[in-house]
Amino acid sequence: MTITTLSSREFNQHTSEAKKAANNGPVFITDRGSPAHVLLSIKDYQRLTEGQQKIADLLAMPGVEDIDFEIPAMRELARSEDFT
Repeated sequence: MTITTLSSREFNQHTSEAKKAANNGPVFITDRGSPAHVLLSIKDYQRLTEGQQKIADLLAMPGVEDIDFEIPAMRELARSEDFT
């Protein structure tokens, strides 16, 4: 697997080369020197997301209504800070 890094400008000027590079590994696209995006082949994307279920699918499972699930009120999570 080869990792390629391109600036946003290089990506805009050489999109077809970036797509070809994505077939050999991820292509990191930087914005002002910091990674901002990753270009993956569909094969790599599907491999990464394989087996992961969506929250909507999990909530629609039979028997889920029998699970006790309580969400704490926001006031229980909030805490006061002393900014002095």
